[in-house]
Amino acid sequence: MEHLQKGSKKLLNAWAFYDWANSVYTLTIASSIFPIFYSALFISETEKIVSAFGMEFKSTALITYVTAFTFLVVSITSPILSGIADYVGNKKNFMKFFCYLGGAGCIGLYWFSIENIHTSLMFYFMGLIGYWGSLVFYNSYLPDIAFPEQQDSISARGFSMGYIGSVLLLIVNLVMVMSQENGEDKIQMMRYSFITVGLWWILFSQYSFYWLPKGTSSGHKVTRAVVLDGLKELKQVWIQLQDNLRLKRYLVAFFVFSMAVQTIMLVAVYFGEEEITWGGSDAKTQGLIISILVIQLVAILGAVLTSRASEKFGNISTLIVINFIWMSLCVYAYFMKTPMQFYIAASLVGLVMGGIQSLARSTYSKFLPDTEDTTSYFSFYDVAEKIGIVIGMVIFATIDQITGSMRNAILFLFIFFLVGIVLLFRVPKENTFAN
Repeated sequence: MEHLQKGSKKLLNAWAFYDWANSVYTLTIASSIFPIFYSALFISETEKIVSAFGMEFKSTALITYVTAFTFLVVSITSPILSGIADYVGNKKNFMKFFCYLGGAGCIGLYWFSIENIHTSLMFYFMGLIGYWGSLVFYNSYLPDIAFPEQQDSISARGFSMGYIGSVLLLIVNLVMVMSQENGEDKIQMMRYSFITVGLWWILFSQYSFYWLPKGTSSGHKVTRAVVLDGLKELKQVWIQLQDNLRLKRYLVAFFVFSMAVQTIMLVAVYFGEEEITWGGSDAKTQGLIISILVIQLVAILGAVLTSRASEKFGNISTLIVINFIWMSLCVYAYFMKTPMQFYIAASLVGLVMGGIQSLARSTYSKFLPDTEDTTSYFSFYDVAEKIGIVIGMVIFATIDQITGSMRNAILFLFIFFLVGIVLLFRVPKENTFAN
Protein backbone atom coordinates (compact mmCIF):
# COMPACT_ATOMS: atom_id res chain seq x y z
CA MET A 1 0.00 0.00 0.00
CA GLU A 2 1.40 3.41 -0.96
CA HIS A 3 1.97 5.95 1.79
CA LEU A 4 -0.13 9.08 1.24
CA GLN A 5 1.36 12.47 2.08
CA LYS A 6 -0.29 14.82 4.58
CA GLY A 7 -2.73 17.13 2.80
CA SER A 8 -3.13 14.87 -0.26
CA LYS A 9 -6.60 14.79 -1.79
CA LYS A 10 -6.93 10.99 -1.55
CA LEU A 11 -5.95 10.98 2.15
CA LEU A 12 -8.36 13.82 2.99
CA ASN A 13 -11.21 12.07 1.19
CA ALA A 14 -10.43 8.75 2.90
CA TRP A 15 -10.62 10.47 6.29
CA ALA A 16 -13.89 12.27 5.45
CA PHE A 17 -15.38 9.02 4.12
CA TYR A 18 -15.54 7.57 7.64
CA ASP A 19 -18.28 10.13 8.30
CA TRP A 20 -20.22 8.53 5.42
CA ALA A 21 -19.74 5.13 7.12
CA ASN A 22 -20.61 5.95 10.75
CA SER A 23 -23.21 8.74 10.48
CA VAL A 24 -25.92 6.19 9.69
CA TYR A 25 -25.73 5.28 13.39
CA THR A 26 -26.63 8.78 14.60
CA LEU A 27 -29.48 9.17 12.13
CA THR A 28 -31.21 5.75 12.22
CA ILE A 29 -30.34 4.51 15.72
CA ALA A 30 -29.90 7.66 17.80
CA SER A 31 -32.32 10.06 16.07
CA SER A 32 -35.13 8.37 14.19
CA ILE A 33 -36.07 4.73 13.71
CA PHE A 34 -34.82 3.32 17.01
CA PRO A 35 -36.62 5.93 19.21
CA ILE A 36 -39.85 5.31 17.25
CA PHE A 37 -39.31 1.52 17.48
CA TYR A 38 -38.57 1.75 21.23
CA SER A 39 -41.72 3.79 21.89
CA ALA A 40 -43.81 1.35 19.81
CA LEU A 41 -42.77 -1.54 22.08
CA PHE A 42 -44.61 0.17 24.94
CA ILE A 43 -47.73 1.22 23.00
CA SER A 44 -49.87 -1.47 24.67
CA GLU A 45 -48.48 -0.73 28.13
CA THR A 46 -50.80 1.50 30.14
CA GLU A 47 -48.08 2.81 32.47
CA LYS A 48 -45.13 2.39 30.09
CA ILE A 49 -43.17 0.83 32.95
CA VAL A 50 -40.35 -1.68 32.50
CA SER A 51 -38.43 -3.75 35.06
CA ALA A 52 -34.65 -3.66 34.77
CA PHE A 53 -31.67 -3.94 37.13
CA GLY A 54 -34.02 -4.85 39.99
CA MET A 55 -36.01 -1.60 39.66
CA GLU A 56 -39.08 -0.21 37.89
CA PHE A 57 -38.41 2.47 35.27
CA LYS A 58 -40.51 4.66 33.02
CA SER A 59 -39.55 3.46 29.51
CA THR A 60 -38.11 6.80 28.36
CA ALA A 61 -36.25 7.30 31.65
CA LEU A 62 -34.59 3.87 31.32
CA ILE A 63 -33.17 4.55 27.85
CA THR A 64 -32.05 8.02 29.00
CA TYR A 65 -30.20 6.55 31.98
CA VAL A 66 -28.48 3.92 29.82
CA THR A 67 -27.50 6.65 27.33
CA ALA A 68 -26.10 8.87 30.09
CA PHE A 69 -24.24 5.91 31.62
CA THR A 70 -22.67 5.07 28.24
CA PHE A 71 -21.44 8.64 27.81
CA LEU A 72 -19.95 8.47 31.31
CA VAL A 73 -18.09 5.27 30.39
CA VAL A 74 -16.77 6.87 27.18
CA SER A 75 -15.68 10.03 28.99
CA ILE A 76 -13.75 8.00 31.59
CA THR A 77 -12.13 5.50 29.20
CA SER A 78 -11.33 7.69 26.19
CA PRO A 79 -8.50 9.65 27.87
CA ILE A 80 -6.84 6.39 28.91
CA LEU A 81 -7.36 4.79 25.49
CA SER A 82 -6.17 7.84 23.57
CA GLY A 83 -3.07 8.11 25.77
CA ILE A 84 -2.32 4.45 25.07
CA ALA A 85 -2.96 4.90 21.33
CA ASP A 86 -0.44 7.75 21.12
CA TYR A 87 2.02 5.79 23.27
CA VAL A 88 1.99 2.60 21.19
CA GLY A 89 1.58 4.57 17.94
CA ASN A 90 -1.41 2.74 16.47
CA LYS A 91 -4.60 4.74 16.79
CA LYS A 92 -6.08 2.99 13.73
CA ASN A 93 -6.46 -0.32 15.59
CA PHE A 94 -8.38 1.40 18.38
CA MET A 95 -10.63 3.12 15.84
CA LYS A 96 -11.28 -0.25 14.15
CA PHE A 97 -12.14 -1.95 17.46
CA PHE A 98 -14.81 0.61 18.33
CA CYS A 99 -16.16 0.63 14.77
CA TYR A 100 -16.69 -3.14 14.81
CA LEU A 101 -18.08 -3.09 18.35
CA GLY A 102 -20.62 -0.44 17.32
CA GLY A 103 -21.56 -2.21 14.11
CA ALA A 104 -22.12 -5.48 15.98
CA GLY A 105 -24.28 -3.63 18.55
CA CYS A 106 -26.48 -2.20 15.77
CA ILE A 107 -26.98 -5.65 14.23
CA GLY A 108 -27.79 -7.01 17.72
CA LEU A 109 -30.65 -4.52 18.07
CA TYR A 110 -32.58 -6.79 15.69
CA TRP A 111 -33.30 -8.97 18.75
CA PHE A 112 -34.27 -6.04 21.05
CA SER A 113 -37.24 -6.97 23.28
CA ILE A 114 -38.78 -6.06 26.66
CA GLU A 115 -38.57 -9.72 27.74
CA ASN A 116 -34.76 -9.74 27.30
CA ILE A 117 -34.26 -6.13 28.36
CA HIS A 118 -30.75 -6.55 29.81
CA THR A 119 -29.30 -8.21 26.68
CA SER A 120 -31.19 -5.70 24.54
CA LEU A 121 -29.75 -2.74 26.43
CA MET A 122 -26.27 -4.27 26.13
CA PHE A 123 -26.58 -4.14 22.32
CA TYR A 124 -27.78 -0.52 22.57
CA PHE A 125 -24.78 0.22 24.84
CA MET A 126 -22.39 -1.43 22.34
CA GLY A 127 -23.69 0.69 19.44
CA LEU A 128 -23.44 3.93 21.40
CA ILE A 129 -20.00 3.30 22.89
CA GLY A 130 -18.71 2.03 19.53
CA TYR A 131 -19.80 5.20 17.76
CA TRP A 132 -18.40 7.67 20.27
CA GLY A 133 -15.30 5.59 21.02
CA SER A 134 -14.27 5.47 17.35
CA LEU A 135 -14.95 9.20 17.04
CA VAL A 136 -12.19 10.03 19.58
CA PHE A 137 -9.58 8.54 17.24
CA TYR A 138 -11.27 9.75 14.04
CA ASN A 139 -11.26 13.37 15.24
CA SER A 140 -7.64 13.11 16.37
CA TYR A 141 -6.57 12.25 12.79
CA LEU A 142 -7.62 15.72 11.53
CA PRO A 143 -4.36 17.60 12.34
CA ASP A 144 -2.36 14.54 11.19
CA ILE A 145 -3.86 14.37 7.70
CA ALA A 146 -4.68 18.04 6.96
CA PHE A 147 -2.74 21.30 7.14
CA PRO A 148 -4.35 24.14 9.22
CA GLU A 149 -5.68 25.93 6.13
CA GLN A 150 -7.40 22.70 4.98
CA GLN A 151 -8.99 21.73 8.29
CA ASP A 152 -12.18 23.84 8.20
CA SER A 153 -13.16 22.69 4.70
CA ILE A 154 -12.30 18.99 5.15
CA SER A 155 -14.09 18.92 8.52
CA ALA A 156 -17.17 20.38 6.82
CA ARG A 157 -16.81 17.88 3.96
CA GLY A 158 -16.77 15.02 6.47
CA PHE A 159 -20.00 16.17 8.07
CA SER A 160 -21.60 16.74 4.66
CA MET A 161 -20.66 13.24 3.47
CA GLY A 162 -22.07 11.85 6.71
CA TYR A 163 -25.38 13.64 6.20
CA ILE A 164 -25.69 12.48 2.57
CA GLY A 165 -24.85 8.83 3.36
CA SER A 166 -27.11 8.65 6.39
CA VAL A 167 -30.04 10.26 4.54
CA LEU A 168 -29.69 7.75 1.67
CA LEU A 169 -29.88 4.80 4.06
CA LEU A 170 -32.71 6.38 6.06
CA ILE A 171 -34.77 6.78 2.87
CA VAL A 172 -34.23 3.06 2.12
CA ASN A 173 -35.20 2.18 5.71
CA LEU A 174 -38.21 4.50 5.52
CA VAL A 175 -39.45 2.81 2.33
CA MET A 176 -39.02 -0.58 4.05
CA VAL A 177 -41.08 0.51 7.07
CA MET A 178 -43.82 2.48 5.30
CA SER A 179 -44.37 -0.25 2.66
CA GLN A 180 -45.98 -2.41 5.36
CA GLU A 181 -49.65 -2.11 6.31
CA ASN A 182 -49.89 -3.37 9.89
CA GLY A 183 -47.91 -2.35 12.96
CA GLU A 184 -46.19 -5.71 13.55
CA ASP A 185 -44.76 -5.80 10.02
CA LYS A 186 -43.57 -2.19 10.37
CA ILE A 187 -41.74 -3.11 13.58
CA GLN A 188 -40.14 -6.10 11.84
CA MET A 189 -38.87 -3.80 9.07
CA MET A 190 -37.44 -1.48 11.73
CA ARG A 191 -35.52 -4.48 13.08
CA TYR A 192 -34.12 -5.16 9.59
CA SER A 193 -33.07 -1.50 9.33
CA PHE A 194 -30.82 -1.94 12.40
CA ILE A 195 -28.96 -4.72 10.54
CA THR A 196 -28.49 -2.45 7.49
CA VAL A 197 -26.94 0.23 9.73
CA GLY A 198 -24.41 -2.21 11.23
CA LEU A 199 -23.40 -3.62 7.84
CA TRP A 200 -23.18 -0.15 6.21
CA TRP A 201 -20.97 1.14 9.03
CA ILE A 202 -18.55 -1.82 8.98
CA LEU A 203 -18.30 -2.19 5.19
CA PHE A 204 -17.89 1.47 4.18
CA SER A 205 -15.32 2.14 6.92
CA GLN A 206 -12.91 -0.25 5.15
CA TYR A 207 -11.97 2.45 2.61
CA SER A 208 -10.91 4.83 5.40
CA PHE A 209 -9.04 2.07 7.24
CA TYR A 210 -7.15 1.16 4.06
CA TRP A 211 -5.73 4.65 3.46
CA LEU A 212 -5.46 6.22 6.92
CA PRO A 213 -1.95 6.01 8.41
CA LYS A 214 -1.36 3.61 11.29
CA GLY A 215 -0.44 6.51 13.58
CA THR A 216 2.75 8.11 14.83
CA SER A 217 5.27 5.27 14.91
CA SER A 218 6.76 5.05 18.39
CA GLY A 219 8.07 1.50 18.53
CA HIS A 220 6.60 1.06 22.01
CA LYS A 221 5.17 -2.30 22.97
CA VAL A 222 2.01 -2.85 25.00
CA THR A 223 3.05 -3.56 28.58
CA ARG A 224 1.44 -3.44 32.00
CA ALA A 225 2.84 0.06 32.43
CA VAL A 226 1.24 1.41 29.27
CA VAL A 227 -2.03 2.40 30.99
CA LEU A 228 -0.13 4.38 33.64
CA ASP A 229 2.08 5.95 30.97
CA GLY A 230 -1.03 6.94 29.04
CA LEU A 231 -2.40 8.69 32.12
CA LYS A 232 0.94 10.44 32.72
CA GLU A 233 0.92 11.65 29.13
CA LEU A 234 -2.61 12.93 29.62
CA LYS A 235 -1.53 14.76 32.76
CA GLN A 236 1.17 16.52 30.74
CA VAL A 237 -1.46 17.65 28.23
CA TRP A 238 -3.58 18.96 31.11
CA ILE A 239 -0.61 20.97 32.43
CA GLN A 240 0.02 22.40 28.95
CA LEU A 241 -3.67 23.36 28.68
CA GLN A 242 -3.33 25.50 31.80
CA ASP A 243 -0.64 27.58 30.08
CA ASN A 244 -2.42 27.91 26.74
CA LEU A 245 -5.02 30.59 27.53
CA ARG A 246 -6.75 30.58 24.14
CA LEU A 247 -7.17 26.80 24.02
CA LYS A 248 -8.28 26.63 27.65
CA ARG A 249 -10.94 29.35 27.31
CA TYR A 250 -12.20 27.89 24.05
CA LEU A 251 -12.58 24.46 25.68
CA VAL A 252 -14.66 25.95 28.51
CA ALA A 253 -16.93 27.77 26.04
CA PHE A 254 -17.26 24.60 23.93
CA PHE A 255 -18.19 22.58 27.02
CA VAL A 256 -21.06 24.93 27.84
CA PHE A 257 -22.67 25.40 24.41
CA SER A 258 -22.05 21.80 23.32
CA MET A 259 -23.94 20.62 26.43
CA ALA A 260 -27.08 22.32 25.13
CA VAL A 261 -26.58 21.41 21.44
CA GLN A 262 -26.07 17.68 22.08
CA THR A 263 -28.98 17.52 24.55
CA ILE A 264 -31.39 19.08 22.03
CA MET A 265 -30.24 16.68 19.32
CA LEU A 266 -30.73 13.66 21.60
CA VAL A 267 -34.21 14.64 22.86
CA ALA A 268 -35.64 16.19 19.66
CA VAL A 269 -37.61 13.09 18.57
CA TYR A 270 -39.01 12.53 22.07
CA PHE A 271 -40.01 16.23 22.23
CA GLY A 272 -41.76 15.94 18.86
CA GLU A 273 -43.62 12.81 20.00
CA GLU A 274 -44.84 14.33 23.26
CA GLU A 275 -45.40 18.03 22.60
CA ILE A 276 -46.58 18.28 18.98
CA THR A 277 -50.19 17.57 17.92
CA TRP A 278 -49.81 15.18 14.95
CA GLY A 279 -53.30 13.70 14.71
CA GLY A 280 -52.57 9.95 14.69
CA SER A 281 -49.68 7.48 15.15
CA ASP A 282 -49.00 7.04 11.41
CA ALA A 283 -48.97 10.81 10.90
CA LYS A 284 -46.64 11.12 13.90
CA THR A 285 -44.19 8.51 12.56
CA GLN A 286 -44.11 10.07 9.10
CA GLY A 287 -43.92 13.60 10.50
CA LEU A 288 -40.99 12.82 12.78
CA ILE A 289 -39.03 11.06 10.03
CA ILE A 290 -39.73 13.91 7.57
CA SER A 291 -38.44 16.35 10.21
CA ILE A 292 -35.25 14.33 10.66
CA LEU A 293 -34.71 14.19 6.89
CA VAL A 294 -35.19 17.98 6.70
CA ILE A 295 -32.61 18.46 9.49
CA GLN A 296 -30.05 16.25 7.71
CA LEU A 297 -30.50 17.81 4.26
CA VAL A 298 -30.38 21.40 5.53
CA ALA A 299 -27.35 20.51 7.69
CA ILE A 300 -25.31 19.85 4.53
CA LEU A 301 -25.96 23.46 3.46
CA GLY A 302 -25.33 24.64 7.03
CA ALA A 303 -21.90 22.99 7.22
CA VAL A 304 -20.82 24.55 3.90
CA LEU A 305 -22.17 28.04 4.73
CA THR A 306 -20.51 27.94 8.15
CA SER A 307 -17.17 26.98 6.63
CA ARG A 308 -17.39 29.93 4.23
CA ALA A 309 -18.51 32.32 6.98
CA SER A 310 -15.56 31.28 9.15
CA GLU A 311 -13.16 32.07 6.28
CA LYS A 312 -14.62 35.57 5.98
CA PHE A 313 -15.42 36.51 9.60
CA GLY A 314 -13.27 34.13 11.66
CA ASN A 315 -14.12 30.99 13.60
CA ILE A 316 -15.02 32.55 16.96
CA SER A 317 -17.25 35.30 15.48
CA THR A 318 -19.12 32.70 13.41
CA LEU A 319 -19.60 30.44 16.45
CA ILE A 320 -21.03 33.40 18.42
CA VAL A 321 -23.63 34.08 15.70
CA ILE A 322 -24.58 30.37 15.54
CA ASN A 323 -25.04 30.31 19.32
CA PHE A 324 -27.39 33.32 19.05
CA ILE A 325 -29.51 31.34 16.56
CA TRP A 326 -29.58 28.29 18.89
CA MET A 327 -30.62 30.56 21.76
CA SER A 328 -33.53 31.94 19.71
CA LEU A 329 -34.57 28.38 18.81
CA CYS A 330 -34.97 27.49 22.50
CA VAL A 331 -37.50 30.32 22.90
CA TYR A 332 -39.30 29.35 19.66
CA ALA A 333 -39.54 25.67 20.73
CA TYR A 334 -41.27 26.67 23.97
CA PHE A 335 -44.24 28.06 22.00
CA MET A 336 -44.52 25.64 19.04
CA LYS A 337 -47.42 23.17 18.89
CA THR A 338 -48.27 22.34 15.24
CA PRO A 339 -46.42 20.04 12.80
CA MET A 340 -45.64 23.00 10.52
CA GLN A 341 -44.02 24.90 13.41
CA PHE A 342 -42.00 21.76 14.17
CA TYR A 343 -40.86 21.54 10.52
CA ILE A 344 -39.71 25.19 10.63
CA ALA A 345 -37.77 24.49 13.83
CA ALA A 346 -36.26 21.36 12.21
CA SER A 347 -35.04 23.45 9.24
CA LEU A 348 -33.37 25.98 11.53
CA VAL A 349 -31.85 23.25 13.70
CA GLY A 350 -30.41 21.61 10.59
CA LEU A 351 -28.89 24.89 9.42
CA VAL A 352 -26.98 25.44 12.68
CA MET A 353 -26.43 21.81 13.73
CA GLY A 354 -23.97 20.83 10.99
CA GLY A 355 -22.31 24.21 11.20
CA ILE A 356 -21.64 24.26 14.93
CA GLN A 357 -20.34 20.67 15.05
CA SER A 358 -18.04 21.06 12.07
CA LEU A 359 -16.68 24.46 13.10
CA ALA A 360 -16.25 23.54 16.77
CA ARG A 361 -14.06 20.57 15.79
CA SER A 362 -11.88 22.45 13.29
CA THR A 363 -11.51 25.50 15.61
CA TYR A 364 -10.13 23.27 18.34
CA SER A 365 -7.79 21.61 15.84
CA LYS A 366 -6.48 25.05 14.76
CA PHE A 367 -5.84 26.12 18.35
CA LEU A 368 -3.70 23.06 19.18
CA PRO A 369 0.03 23.62 19.74
CA ASP A 370 2.48 22.06 17.27
CA THR A 371 2.59 18.49 18.58
CA GLU A 372 2.35 14.87 17.44
CA ASP A 373 0.32 14.05 20.58
CA THR A 374 -2.98 14.90 18.91
CA THR A 375 -5.06 12.00 20.22
CA SER A 376 -4.62 12.96 23.87
CA TYR A 377 -5.50 16.57 23.09
CA PHE A 378 -8.63 15.47 21.26
CA SER A 379 -9.61 13.24 24.17
CA PHE A 380 -10.00 16.43 26.24
CA TYR A 381 -12.32 17.77 23.56
CA ASP A 382 -14.18 14.46 23.57
CA VAL A 383 -14.44 14.28 27.39
CA ALA A 384 -15.77 17.85 27.55
CA GLU A 385 -18.47 16.91 25.03
CA LYS A 386 -19.45 13.65 26.77
CA ILE A 387 -19.58 15.01 30.32
CA GLY A 388 -21.58 17.92 28.93
CA ILE A 389 -24.08 15.46 27.43
CA VAL A 390 -24.46 13.64 30.76
CA ILE A 391 -25.01 16.91 32.68
CA GLY A 392 -27.31 18.33 29.99
CA MET A 393 -29.50 15.22 29.87
CA VAL A 394 -29.74 14.99 33.67
CA ILE A 395 -30.76 18.66 33.92
CA PHE A 396 -33.24 18.28 31.04
CA ALA A 397 -34.81 15.12 32.52
CA THR A 398 -35.03 16.66 36.01
CA ILE A 399 -36.82 19.81 34.80
CA ASP A 400 -39.11 17.65 32.65
CA GLN A 401 -39.86 15.42 35.65
CA ILE A 402 -40.46 18.28 38.13
CA THR A 403 -42.51 20.58 35.86
CA GLY A 404 -44.14 17.84 33.77
CA SER A 405 -43.24 19.62 30.53
CA MET A 406 -40.37 19.22 28.07
CA ARG A 407 -41.08 22.80 26.95
CA ASN A 408 -39.74 24.19 30.22
CA ALA A 409 -36.63 22.01 29.89
CA ILE A 410 -35.94 23.25 26.33
CA LEU A 411 -36.41 26.86 27.44
CA PHE A 412 -33.90 26.36 30.29
CA LEU A 413 -31.19 25.43 27.74
CA PHE A 414 -31.38 29.08 26.60
CA ILE A 415 -29.08 29.86 29.57
CA PHE A 416 -26.30 27.55 28.32
CA PHE A 417 -26.19 29.24 24.90
CA LEU A 418 -26.12 32.67 26.55
CA VAL A 419 -23.22 31.68 28.82
CA GLY A 420 -21.49 30.04 25.83
CA ILE A 421 -21.66 33.34 23.89
CA VAL A 422 -20.17 35.28 26.82
CA LEU A 423 -17.34 32.74 27.14
CA LEU A 424 -16.62 32.82 23.38
CA PHE A 425 -16.18 36.60 23.59
CA ARG A 426 -13.44 35.93 26.18
CA VAL A 427 -11.37 33.69 23.84
CA PRO A 428 -8.21 35.64 22.87
CA LYS A 429 -7.75 36.35 19.16
CA GLU A 430 -4.07 35.50 19.30
CA ASN A 431 -2.37 32.41 20.70
CA THR A 432 -1.50 33.99 24.04
CA PHE A 433 -0.09 32.01 26.92
CA ALA A 434 -0.76 32.46 30.62
CA ASN A 435 2.09 33.62 32.81
